[in-house]
Amino acid sequence: MIVGSIVALVTPMHADSLEVDWKALERLIEWHIEQGTNALVAVGTTGESATLSVEEHSRVISAAVQVSNGRIPVIAGTGANCTREAIELTQTAKQAGADACLLVTPYYNKPSQEGLYLHYKAIAEAVDIDQILYNVPGRTACDMLPETVLRLSAIANIVGIKEATGDIQRGVKIITETDDDFAVYSGDDHSARELMLLGAVGDISVTANVAPKLMSGLCAAALAGDADKALSIDQRLLPLHDAMFLESNPIPVKWAVSQLGLINDSLRLPMTKLSEANQVKVRKAMKEALLVK
Repeated sequence: MIVGSIVALVTPMHADSLEVDWKALERLIEWHIEQGTNALVAVGTTGESATLSVEEHSRVISAAVQVSNGRIPVIAGTGANCTREAIELTQTAKQAGADACLLVTPYYNKPSQEGLYLHYKAIAEAVDIDQILYNVPGRTACDMLPETVLRLSAIANIVGIKEATGDIQRGVKIITETDDDFAVYSGDDHSARELMLLGAVGDISVTANVAPKLMSGLCAAALAGDADKALSIDQRLLPLHDAMFLESNPIPVKWAVSQLGLINDSLRLPMTKLSEANQVKVRKAMKEALLVK
């Protein structure tokens, strides 16, 4: 089981061409390993999966696997609102050597709960790799209810869920009603500490892009049941959690990582760079977390 601080990794791009910056990607992954990040998600929402081609998507996953070289697990974002495309991406991730796949609920289509069940069942049956469900209705306009998660947890290679609603009670319901080998991950940095103290096994985190050492320490403390230490770290990070969503993810986080000198803040349209007003707010949050002077 993959546990701890799992960074939802940004995908760096060249400022002029907006092509993927492969050297910067390698530098980022090495930095995360050095900083104590426990695992990474390649090409999730924060990795701009929506604006990468299928070929680029596959290449980023392969590059993450090669650079990590078994030192930390790589979870590949392979979700799609087309079941056939999700199967294709998941097959590609398996061939690349990913440790698991993260599959967001089908966005825009607005399937029924039965449609969600059959979608994930089809992918699980088609590709023999560990698969993690991903529920983020605020982004997808599609909410996978706990009852559907419970049904899917009975499928052998569906091994967990990234629950990004921020609803603690919902997370606890899934934790208590699934088997011990089914992993619940927080997908909401604001509530991750509390959910881990209640049984979640990790946090798939946006904030970890900017403060990997602190997020790793927070997760380690929460998983060890050290509520006081986890709270202390979380309070230091709270302004940063807020700042990462001043505009649509990954706009603020890419700008923040650029301030650490690791990448530039380029994004592909329709995403645009962080406004100057919000740059001031993100910079302030980074200072409060003692990440910059």
